[in-house]
Amino acid sequence: MNASSHPAPETRPHRYSAVIAGGSGTRLWPFSRRARPKQLIPVAGGRSLLELAWHRVDGAIPETQRIVCATESFRAPICETLPTLTDENFLGEPLGRDTLAAVGLIAHVLAARDPRAVVAILTADHVIEPADIFRARLEDAFRVVESDRTKIATFGIAPTHAATGYGYIERGAAIAGANRAFTVARFHEKPNRARAEEYLAQGSFAWNSGMFVFAANTLREAIARLDPACAAGLSEIAAAYDTPARDDTLARVYPTLPKRSIDVAVMEPEAARGTVCMLPLEGLVWLDVGSWTSFAETVAADDAGNRSNAHWCDLDSRGMTVISDDPSHLIATVGCNNLVIVHTKDATLVCPPSDVERVKALADRVPEEWR
Repeated sequence: MNASSHPAPETRPHRYSAVIAGGSGTRLWPFSRRARPKQLIPVAGGRSLLELAWHRVDGAIPETQRIVCATESFRAPICETLPTLTDENFLGEPLGRDTLAAVGLIAHVLAARDPRAVVAILTADHVIEPADIFRARLEDAFRVVESDRTKIATFGIAPTHAATGYGYIERGAAIAGANRAFTVARFHEKPNRARAEEYLAQGSFAWNSGMFVFAANTLREAIARLDPACAAGLSEIAAAYDTPARDDTLARVYPTLPKRSIDVAVMEPEAARGTVCMLPLEGLVWLDVGSWTSFAETVAADDAGNRSNAHWCDLDSRGMTVISDDPSHLIATVGCNNLVIVHTKDATLVCPPSDVERVKALADRVPEEWR
């Protein structure tokens, strides 16, 4: 894209970022609790996933134009974690209603505040390094959308294996004049193993990152076209959001919104209309921290394949993941192989790596006082 096609700085739409931070993260029990969700758990360098997402856009988006959307009950710990997050820029959901409601809330509130708003929807589930490469691709996405406000941009992750736990994006034709941006031929749901291997072999598929860039009014109009009832509810909330009627309106209307994903409700039909484009995220490390095995990858391994951030004393163990948030506690093992041990002050988890996806089911069975 040549410089002459870019909007001049004084006419360029306002840029915002919004971090979706509403998941409960029960696959990371016992670290992740109702009072401390996954997004607030310390990971790389002692920073939480939410802090990493917030600071990933340093230098690209002013802090006054960064939003966090999360469950209202998390307002206090999130604002404590992010001291520069303003009260008006924390969009609190009375309860989780999936990503259509959350992303729609952001789009409707921003469109009401700033009709020129263009927003990057980011997630608080990922480690993405180096951040400067991500910011460069974010700039490319903003430019694509600012040049054609009907476009919705998303980011694709180059698959490293035939993963069955991610959705996929099928790459279409290159967009003329843009820096490695492609039309999206289709979004694909999580595949079975054979289909995932087929996608990997074809080379034209990327993992769906769940991150988007769009003009707030464009997404608002798409929701109105595709789900009028949802749009009506979101419009009512947005009209009241910066007034004293906000809390009452949210409590009354938000629970009635459909519980749907933004991918199924908007991105799939919009891709069929040819309005969605994909920018590959290349040359960086992307890690979806959704289980204890992926969490372990944020910790360096020793020669025996052991990963630990804990006070740990061991004799002849291999392939261990030993995680703790209790600096006063020592974990000791002898001759253990391929186990995950997670210790907190009031609960300890032990399981083989092959069963980490079952931790979510286990968390549902944990007595209430330890949840």
